[in-house]
Amino acid sequence: MRTTLTIDEKVGAALQETARRMGKPYKAVVNEALRLGLHAMAHPSARAYHLVPSALGDVRTGLNLDKAPAIAEALEDDAIAQKLM
Repeated sequence: MRTTLTIDEKVGAALQETARRMGKPYKAVVNEALRLGLHAMAHPSARAYHLVPSALGDVRTGLNLDKAPAIAEALEDDAIAQKLM
């Protein structure tokens, strides 16, 4: 496919330098760079997920942490009920 593009001056110079260094035609280097760029755009690299820990304080007396899911559910129910008021 033949088309006309306006390429940034620095990008064009980098492409020409790459073509010269690799001993490849300019057109081949442009097509390869576009292919690589399109592939990178379609398949972005995953970013590492970083979790910042927070201190939640000491364990309250009288709470049985073996039943933590039930406690969390009760707290969530209370919060939802307060939002509805």
